[in-house]
Amino acid sequence: MKVLKLSAQGLPQSWISLEQAVIHYAADEVRWESGGEVAVFHGGHNAITGLQSIITVNSIIGTRGVPSINPFNLRPSLTNSKLFTRDRNICAYCGDVHHEEELTREHIIPFAQNGIDTWMNVVTACRACNHRKSSRTPEQAHMPLLYAPYVPSLWEDFILRNRRILVDQMEFLMAHVPKSSRLLV
Repeated sequence: MKVLKLSAQGLPQSWISLEQAVIHYAADEVRWESGGEVAVFHGGHNAITGLQSIITVNSIIGTRGVPSINPFNLRPSLTNSKLFTRDRNICAYCGDVHHEEELTREHIIPFAQNGIDTWMNVVTACRACNHRKSSRTPEQAHMPLLYAPYVPSLWEDFILRNRRILVDQMEFLMAHVPKSSRLLV
């Protein structure tokens, strides 16, 4: 289980472990929290008061400080898993839904024609369509794209990079994705 760590301003920073979240709580770096309680940690007893320390971790935490990097300038890393999720496991050429094992990262402008490996030049394709298109462009292969590629937003990227998102975390992230996102369909 992961905790969604946000800046104090509410911008996604990272998915962190429960142990990393406890460190933020113990260091008094959590400025606000949202979502449900996901874990309770019991610490030692105070030598003077005899009270035991308890840290309750929520699924979403906002931490103090201003990030040194503007998250909107970050480009999401491109992985097959995130690509297939972005494209909903639908082949961009035949339109069929496939299991992940049957899918490939298909370069619209192939490497053989100086294509590059970026979000805007890749779509999901089944193995059969990828083989049929070969090292040609969609126009050259007479295989028009059924949907256009796009670069996922910061919010979409946080959804794409975690397969086990809690309901409250998903609701928080989905409230910020662009209206044109394929993740909303």
